[in-house]
Amino acid sequence: MNKRIEQGDTIGIIGGGQLGQMLAFSAKATGMKVIVLDPDPTCPTGQVCDCQIVAPYDDVNAIQQLAAEADVITYEFENVDLDALDAVKDVVSIPQGTELLRITKDRIREKTFLKEHGFQTAKFAAINNEHDFQIKLEKVGFPCYLKTCEGGYDGKGQVRLNNEDDLKQTKEILQHCPCILEKAVDFKCECSVMVGRNVDGDISVFPVSENIHRNQILHESIVPARIPSKVAVHAEETAVAIAQALDLCGILGIEMFIGNDDQVYINELAPRPHNSGHYSIEACNFSQFDIHNRAICNWPMPQIKLLQPVVMVNVLGQHVSGVRNLIFEKLDWHFHDYGKSEVRLNRKMGHITILTNQLDQTLKEIDQTGIW
Repeated sequence: MNKRIEQGDTIGIIGGGQLGQMLAFSAKATGMKVIVLDPDPTCPTGQVCDCQIVAPYDDVNAIQQLAAEADVITYEFENVDLDALDAVKDVVSIPQGTELLRITKDRIREKTFLKEHGFQTAKFAAINNEHDFQIKLEKVGFPCYLKTCEGGYDGKGQVRLNNEDDLKQTKEILQHCPCILEKAVDFKCECSVMVGRNVDGDISVFPVSENIHRNQILHESIVPARIPSKVAVHAEETAVAIAQALDLCGILGIEMFIGNDDQVYINELAPRPHNSGHYSIEACNFSQFDIHNRAICNWPMPQIKLLQPVVMVNVLGQHVSGVRNLIFEKLDWHFHDYGKSEVRLNRKMGHITILTNQLDQTLKEIDQTGIW
């Protein structure tokens, strides 16, 4: 049940975090109404939308209420109840469908899909139990990563194994079998590409973002990525090909490694807006949130233009107090606060966007604040 969604119609969002909040900002700017389903009455999205259903994500009655009140349903995270969505697909438009979620919720399914469609990934193996792990480890080899198949983010649910001394760290992960074992890629940098596609198959692709992580959490995104132009073009073309292979509707974040051989290795897929695409709010003619909303509403898809080079830096719980003082010093920086009620260590509380024609100097300026 897919249709063109008009101005004045209602977008229903499952998940009330910062991604939903920024989707709501974009939707409201174009004249849409927004209703969110989230168990937290103080969630970021609930603060800025028209209505909130306060209920668990897997509450079937709540999903049915959302479907009854919305013209189109989307989601801001992967852990959505697929059966609950399938139950209301004849009542409300769900243009993203559930197959995309089914693939991307599970790392084995995701990597298998990529491999079967000819996209390059790290060597991997499915792990069903501890005995299986011992056998597959010999084939994959060190260094490698052992990861849970579902639920991990920001480095959670995974461990890097450099040698046999690290095997004692695998016990907790193996309790969550099935798992995946992935060979570590020898890479120059980590990058990502955001790509959006509407119901009619029209595509918008964003420039490559170079991503710097600290403690396995995204720290900075740099656009344009400091990689050879031919590699950037290949990365963008690969992103478009993945979107078409998935029959994508909506926005998709594609995390990738640029190998020392300049090859593109696909790491993970995120079927939603992505932290590394936040720069687009100020730096592009359309943000990733604009493009996602246009896609699920089946509006025409524009060509994305980078208006100015940019650095995005994440604000975690431990950075909040320092960043609030920076507001009065950095006149040209764009400060975003997600309005989360509790400040916690390593929790994403906001981000800063810095438009700049001198990327390296701006990166030094961020370091010199002493906050990060």
